[in-house]
Amino acid sequence: MKGFIGVTDNDWFAFLSQQPGIDEVNFWQPGGTSQFRALAPSEPFLFKLHVPHHYIVGGGFFAHSTILPVSLAWQAFGIKNGADSLLQMKRLIERRRPKAALFEDYKIGCILLEQPFFFERQDWIPIPPDFSLNIVQGKTYDLEQGHGLRLWQDVLLRLTSMRHNSREVEGVAEPEARYGEPVIVLPRLGQGSFRVIVTDAYERRCAITKEKTLPTLEAAHIKPFSQEGPHSVDNGILLRSDFHRLFDAGYATVTTEHHLEVSRRIHDEFDNGEYYYNFNGKRLHVPSNKRFQPSPEFLTWHNENIFRG
Repeated sequence: MKGFIGVTDNDWFAFLSQQPGIDEVNFWQPGGTSQFRALAPSEPFLFKLHVPHHYIVGGGFFAHSTILPVSLAWQAFGIKNGADSLLQMKRLIERRRPKAALFEDYKIGCILLEQPFFFERQDWIPIPPDFSLNIVQGKTYDLEQGHGLRLWQDVLLRLTSMRHNSREVEGVAEPEARYGEPVIVLPRLGQGSFRVIVTDAYERRCAITKEKTLPTLEAAHIKPFSQEGPHSVDNGILLRSDFHRLFDAGYATVTTEHHLEVSRRIHDEFDNGEYYYNFNGKRLHVPSNKRFQPSPEFLTWHNENIFRG
């Protein structure tokens, strides 16, 4: 198992460590030109503060990386970006991106981390002896040997202590031995990560219309979170905002064979709907990875409980 030590904005860490109940964070990268690829889903990403604090101060579990306009990163994660407003977030970013134009909706790298944890000052861990102070972004470690193993053992000791002190830390366990081909196992997602990962799983195209204008696209839950539907990719479909509203209101559904059904009640109730009926029976564009395709269980639930027929 690998882990990554990421050099962390000190104000980002200070802000997030004071927020109660944080279930996910966006560890942003100001450049927005390259995508983070050092970890597999569920592997740990650890926070190392900038100078003069050469310590590991917390971390989270990697779920996904992507590149987004800063406005959409704010819409997806809000204060989980490490700031109390979009303006403050941009101020943090622009410390390391000084040539950004005023009001520019520039792109940033986004590293989505689940079940983050933050250590108290007395529990900070000194950086490994081979972590150079000249490193700007971070360094990957093998957590099963050498400095990486010793670091991970120190992290687990602190997480165990946090649990015993009733400060619950989810998703943390001793790494199991891995054999054979690697398997992608996403950690439990928060709302923002759900939105972003569904968007990328559908290649940033509406599953019905193939619309690619990103601000118009929304990740729809098939079984709503309010009805105990999970933030899992197979409980999501990327839809243009108008189709999302119809889907949530029961005027449209998707069969287990991934075909759209449009309710006749659009015409009955609104004396309209010709545009939407043109899509009736259309086969949806779904992710090529079957693990990310809509679950038949959730689709059946929507057919039986939400769709107006």
